[in-house]
Amino acid sequence: MRSVGTVLALVVLATVVATFARRWRIPAPSLLVVAGLAVALLPGTPQIRISPEIIGLVVLPPLLYASAEDMPWRELRAVWKPVGILAIGLVLASAAAVAAVAAAVTPLSWQMAFVLGAVLASTDPVAVTALGRRLALPPRVQVLVQAESLFNDATSLVLVRVAAGIAIASAAANWGAAGGEFFLLAGGGTVIGAAVAGVVTLIRRRTEDPVLETVIALVTPYAAYLLAEAAHTSGVTSCVVAGVVLGGRGDRLTNARIRLQLHAVYGTVVFLLESVVFSLIGLALPAQVRALADGDRAWPLHALAVAATLIAVRLLWLAPLSAVVQRKGGIGRLNWRIPMVLTWAGTRGVMPLAAALSIPEVAKNGSPLSDRPLVLVLTTSVVVVTLVVQGFTLAPVVRASGIALEPAHTAREEAEARSRLAHAGLARLEELAELEVVPDVVLDRLRRGLTARLDDAEGSASDSADRVYRQLRRDLIAVETGELQRLYDAHTISETTRRRLQRSLDLEEARLTDN
Repeated sequence: MRSVGTVLALVVLATVVATFARRWRIPAPSLLVVAGLAVALLPGTPQIRISPEIIGLVVLPPLLYASAEDMPWRELRAVWKPVGILAIGLVLASAAAVAAVAAAVTPLSWQMAFVLGAVLASTDPVAVTALGRRLALPPRVQVLVQAESLFNDATSLVLVRVAAGIAIASAAANWGAAGGEFFLLAGGGTVIGAAVAGVVTLIRRRTEDPVLETVIALVTPYAAYLLAEAAHTSGVTSCVVAGVVLGGRGDRLTNARIRLQLHAVYGTVVFLLESVVFSLIGLALPAQVRALADGDRAWPLHALAVAATLIAVRLLWLAPLSAVVQRKGGIGRLNWRIPMVLTWAGTRGVMPLAAALSIPEVAKNGSPLSDRPLVLVLTTSVVVVTLVVQGFTLAPVVRASGIALEPAHTAREEAEARSRLAHAGLARLEELAELEVVPDVVLDRLRRGLTARLDDAEGSASDSADRVYRQLRRDLIAVETGELQRLYDAHTISETTRRRLQRSLDLEEARLTDN
């Protein structure tokens, strides 16, 4: 990017487009890519060149960490076997299929076709998370798609390194070394991510300073990423592991006020970074196309062929896997709608673009890699196609499949949970009333508030015992928080309901603290 003014203009553009996307209830990544592409085609628009350092070091760590933090432990444990199959088997199958198609229909050499297959083999966690936020998918389906996109990057990165080594040195593939490198990347990244999460947990348990907590939360993904990269392991895996571990403990590490502040700060950071990075994808494509040689002008057809190959391989892989899982679950009639949704949700995004940008420009003998510009164009084009075509049509596909949770289901689950929380608070009040250690006026005030919550009304009380009231209300909130966790652990409510009600309790506790 050429100047600070260009960067600021990009931030403004991305923010405006993303705001309209939210208002129109359409996928923000898809609209951002289209807007970036439209702006890049306008006369006088400065040429945008994406730096791999900006994508890899500035943008990816917080977005990966935020995606991983939203990963519920319970659902993740339930789907870890299919996630492992997809994260390794499907990545290898996708890379092989794309390499074969690219070698057959494009001018790429077989070495660079292999590079292209490795780059596009994995789905993208940033895109998948951004597209899936507004979809009412069943919890396990949502977690399966999101976890696959988070954990398949280690496999893809190893393939990219092997493929790039073949292309640069014109050497044969050493698959034994590749297997060892995979375990080094994934295993080392896992260990470092878990270690960072452990250190951060110790620190956050010993501080209640909101500013310090916010700084720690912002620094954590960069620390996990940079430490892993310095140790020549996977920074992506390290970020993901740190996010998953800390995300499962977040409610226990801080108080309500800090959780609310962190939620607001991280929401802002993720919004800005996602907006900018998806706009950059559209903005960068015209410049990459202009760098192509004259013999590569059929790239749109080649990009469509590669995108169709990725979708077909994904469907052919997911259909039998889904059938096996459903049969083991005792389902009589097989449901083919789930593999269709899983297939359509497997978009590409920031990670493939970062991998393509990391490809060296020259071979070991000093000659330029002439096929690199075409690999960049095809990678960016496939990302654009999947984000636009699959992104704009994913919600209709989910609705047509019939597997989406109805709004009434979510509302009913939340209402039942709110009732259970209020009953838990009332039971605690009765215990306090029997002990006769609290003034009756305070007990009446608290009881009216909880009863009003059951009736969806607002209670009122005297201000004469505010201090005692606030203390006891915080005690009741702690009881309700415990009941909420018990309902979640008993599989009575979903992760979405738990997070929503926890935020409601946090807001109430914060208001009590402010008064």
